[in-house]
Amino acid sequence: MNFDFSDSQKELQGEVHRFLRDRCDLSVAREVLDDENLTHASRLWREITELGWCGVAIPEEYGGISLGYLELCVIAEEVGRSLSPVPYSSSIYQFAEALLKGGSHEQKEAFLPRVAGGELVGTLAFCEGPGFPQAQTLKAQFDSGRLTGEKWPVADAMIADAAVVLAADAAGSPCLCIVNLDQDGVSREQLASIDPTRNQGKLTFEGVEAEPLLQGDGDGWALFRQVLNSAAVLFSFEQIGGADACLNQAVAFASERHAFGRPIGAFQAVKHKLADVYVANQLARSNAYYGAWALATGDSALPLAAAVSRVSATSAYENAASESLQVHGGMGFTWEADCHLFLRRSRSLSLCLGRADLWKKQIAAALEQKVA
Repeated sequence: MNFDFSDSQKELQGEVHRFLRDRCDLSVAREVLDDENLTHASRLWREITELGWCGVAIPEEYGGISLGYLELCVIAEEVGRSLSPVPYSSSIYQFAEALLKGGSHEQKEAFLPRVAGGELVGTLAFCEGPGFPQAQTLKAQFDSGRLTGEKWPVADAMIADAAVVLAADAAGSPCLCIVNLDQDGVSREQLASIDPTRNQGKLTFEGVEAEPLLQGDGDGWALFRQVLNSAAVLFSFEQIGGADACLNQAVAFASERHAFGRPIGAFQAVKHKLADVYVANQLARSNAYYGAWALATGDSALPLAAAVSRVSATSAYENAASESLQVHGGMGFTWEADCHLFLRRSRSLSLCLGRADLWKKQIAAALEQKVA
């Protein structure tokens, strides 16, 4: 079985890489980081939507181009490599995925063409403060077409036009509902975060209109977990792209920086450090390929594959960002060096779908079920 990408997918990745190299060097992320009034790189986002990247995994009948999840994975890797400060993950990995998996035909027709065309920014609102939400303790309430409650932190909350919200229905069961954020009764509050290049906010709903994604007796919590599994695979490619960028950054510096008359990369301690980062990155990539295969084929192994790719990629990115900073030495800790940009993003992505220990529990549960 060949787990590598096809030639056409590699060609797509090359095109995306070249575009982001030319349009999104690290000065773009720094511009958003340094200006508290900026929530994202709006010009870059407009160019990305014009290239059709938002519709890669959306069917043609809903305004997309129906390439598939594997093509989305290679784009996600390059988005992570370039630290692109755009709401791509919120709109595509989470909002669009929730609609594709649980939305009605009418809901898909209403929202997905606008997502694919870049007219609408979406997000997934599931947290209610620190920690991962529990099915039995959701505070947000959805009843008779009205949503009440708070959600925070929510990625790209300050710029999103719509959100898929996890709430408890009238019977107390988890459900997902879609909400137009540009209506009376919805308020937003900017939150401080470790990575301001990807804005976080708090959404408050005061009896606003909303629609359920699943009709009848659908299992809202199961749908929520499906969306998270898909997003975990796609985020793992973002993390791998960032981890590879950290390694390349560290290797370049170790080749140029001299100490005692030699490049520091010639010293065994630095060689071993970089080799360990490379091995961890390759292991994470292998696990992410497994997740991409399960996602693209709809295989029943997706919960296990998603959790494995999520844990491995999170660990690899954290390790690569930290070790790159160490290789840069004292200057790596300065604002002028780029190391902190990747460290910020690695910490942010490690929490966006729940901490690694939650995904480790999912691995254990999936293996127990497989053995049983």
